Amino acid sequence: MLKALQQAIMLLSTLCILCFLSCTPKPTAEGEKEVPLVAFIDYVEDATLAEAKQGFFDALRERGFSEDSNTIAVLYRNAQGDQPTLLQAVDYVISQKPALIATNTTLSTINTVQRNRDIPVFMIVAPRPDIAGLTDKAGKHPPNLFGVYETLDYIDTSVTLIRKLFPHAKKAGTIYSQSESQSVDALRRLKAGCKALRIELEALPVSNSSETQLVTQSLLAKNIDVFFALPDNVIFSSFETVVKSCDEKNIPVLTSEAGLVKRGALASFGADMYQWGYQSGKQAAEFLKQGNSQGLSAEIVQVRKRVMKKSAAEKYGWPADSSFSMVP
Repeated sequence: MLKALQQAIMLLSTLCILCFLSCTPKPTAEGEKEVPLVAFIDYVEDATLAEAKQGFFDALRERGFSEDSNTIAVLYRNAQGDQPTLLQAVDYVISQKPALIATNTTLSTINTVQRNRDIPVFMIVAPRPDIAGLTDKAGKHPPNLFGVYETLDYIDTSVTLIRKLFPHAKKAGTIYSQSESQSVDALRRLKAGCKALRIELEALPVSNSSETQLVTQSLLAKNIDVFFALPDNVIFSSFETVVKSCDEKNIPVLTSEAGLVKRGALASFGADMYQWGYQSGKQAAEFLKQGNSQGLSAEIVQVRKRVMKKSAAEKYGWPADSSFSMVP
């Protein structure tokens, strides 16, 4: 009986030791290069923004950096559209001291840069630093900010789609997020563009995605001819709700974001989300290769395109147009 008890205790002790050893990180062997930690912060869960994330990691992988090859470790956090959760995510990521942080959308970028001046930040789907309020009095942006930005010039070209596709349209409608600076700035640019085209613009504010359906329906009751989707997190997270409401009233949806066409918009002119992330990922890979930021700086997005959804075009009687890339 005693012998059996002793054997059981020895077995239990052995299992505990093995468990401890398996859970304890292995020290880096002498002379072995430590695997860099790459952090990625998303503000919201969204299919369009996911394309940018995919592009970022594809660019890293094609340049020799991936988890599969054990050349990087990845730390991912998604705030699910909640500001307090975003702040917690940013603080946690910074505490882990990654080699770099990729930030997807404006709010992720702003909060990460404001709370960290040392770790390089590679922005994606964000406006130019001065538009985001990230420059000092001399107009200089933080020295640890890199990646790819967009200006508001693309809004001007996007607005012309209204006249091109619907020459008789008199009133356009949009919703915007009052809490997002890029949404307010884009609205200002949209108003100017509509005024130049002699198109009346109805704009209603929305605080979060739970309000999208009600606000969109209120907007549709104002007899708009076309809905224009601005680039903000509320639109990204609830776009299918907007499309459903507009489709029920036979109101076409135009936008400045190419990724939203796949999700139901009729047409867009704007940055390719995948390529936006890919371009930032190329910068991040260069940083990892050379071990410093020499020669790197924030740069404007390079790939923009006109995209049209085939099924929506058929619904609204628009013929195939060679100036657009068609998606199903």
